[in-house]
Amino acid sequence: MGGRVLVTDPLAADGLAILQRDLEVDVRTGLKGQDLLDAVKDYDALIVRSETRVTAEVIAAGTKLQIIGRAGVGVDNIDVDAATQRGIIVVNAPTGNTVSAAELTFGLILAMARNIPQAHASMKAAQWRRSEFVGVELRGKTLGIVGLGRVGSELARRARAFEMHTVAYDPFVSEERARDLGTDMMSLEAVLQRSDFLSLHTPLTDATKSLITAKELAMCKRGVRIVNAARGGIVDEQALVDAVQSGQVAAAAIDVFPVEPVTETVLITSDRIIVTPHLGASTAEAQINVAVDVAQEVVNVLSGIPARYAVNLPLVSAESMSTVAPFLSVAAICGNIATQLAEGQLQGLHIKYEGDLADVDTAPLKAAVLGGVLRTISDERVSLVNASLIAQSRGIRITEEKGPAAETYSNLVTVTAQATGGHVVVSGMNHHETPHVVRINDYWVDLEMAAVPYLLLLENDDSPGKIGAIGTILGNADINIAFMQVGRDRPRGRALMVLGLDNAIDEPVRRQVAAVPGVKNVRPVRV
Repeated sequence: MGGRVLVTDPLAADGLAILQRDLEVDVRTGLKGQDLLDAVKDYDALIVRSETRVTAEVIAAGTKLQIIGRAGVGVDNIDVDAATQRGIIVVNAPTGNTVSAAELTFGLILAMARNIPQAHASMKAAQWRRSEFVGVELRGKTLGIVGLGRVGSELARRARAFEMHTVAYDPFVSEERARDLGTDMMSLEAVLQRSDFLSLHTPLTDATKSLITAKELAMCKRGVRIVNAARGGIVDEQALVDAVQSGQVAAAAIDVFPVEPVTETVLITSDRIIVTPHLGASTAEAQINVAVDVAQEVVNVLSGIPARYAVNLPLVSAESMSTVAPFLSVAAICGNIATQLAEGQLQGLHIKYEGDLADVDTAPLKAAVLGGVLRTISDERVSLVNASLIAQSRGIRITEEKGPAAETYSNLVTVTAQATGGHVVVSGMNHHETPHVVRINDYWVDLEMAAVPYLLLLENDDSPGKIGAIGTILGNADINIAFMQVGRDRPRGRALMVLGLDNAIDEPVRRQVAAVPGVKNVRPVRV
């Protein structure tokens, strides 16, 4: 094995040592602009942290690059799509700071429980106010965890050592996985109502932005203590301050902010809110761990060993890719819609490939399905390499099936989402380079999915007046309809109406639609 590695940001010595055993390593920190473009062309691997921006121009200049490594979790500073187009693997180190983030979270929980920062500040001010800082024990308290991924799982394990009871909300983690952690899975509302301490561990997505607002805070047990060491923007900061001032929330601890760095925030107006400057990964061990992990990934890839933490899709055979490429968006859309429509905890996925798709390597399609499933609730990039690992970590069983061409369609992808509340079937195909959804459960439709951000699905009696009534409600709400399709079992029987919308439908409008006689199961979907 041989190869040259360029390191452009500070990397822990332990990581450099791994690289230097078998590779030629140059550490040239601070490279930017033309200097970076001139340098990268001579290397097989590039390792960065957050300072170096690996743009499409940098990637194009790296004509020998096989792998780009990010010593950390986020890859926002790397143009992953440009790397994928050039067959360059991008890897990160998603587990290296997991324990550090979980330990910081628990430290903040203890700090809230025992008023440690406030007591420290009073002593520094030469005051002895012992009676003002009476706290609470953790033993016997209920810890609610919103998001039971890597950090949330580590937090649950530590809570058990403190004899806490843990409950969790995560629609994409199986109940079996939660039981293994000694955690009870339940709805978000139930978690809010039962928790003495509430810890947030979700990515920041459209679905989780402002997940905790005044409405959710009002649902909480009075005197709850809340910590957010995940992503800024998950909690409405002003609503949190108001809840603390009213006594609904006894204390809060915040490590992350919508815009960073931050020097002014409404959160500092209350002594009962602890704030820290995004310290989740700021430990010596975490810095070493991410360096070691990314270094080992680079060594493996340059040795011909598959990467464990690839965040993009490595090349497959030209024959397979030419067949599956038009269906990648189809697979993602089917996985996304099926999962949003499934009720209860997601337990498994069944993927069926029909026609020419059955004769080629369908691993990219499997990864695309999982990408669609996880897109609304996770910031993890799902790839050919990590798709099975991510599904396994969330307790999602995946089965696959291949068959000959369907009677009506020459190539078809069908995703069945299996959940505790039943299963949902969604089939799709590609027509003239455009993804189409052609089946939802027992109803056959033809939904052209290009540039449609929202869907509204509902079941109704197949009788006159339904389309007009629903169209009027949406029109009065200034919601524009891009298309409307109806699938039915028989004339005057049951029907599925699907509307493509340019605007999101809010809950009051959804309730109006649901109130139309003969209409049921009104479900909005974000595509």
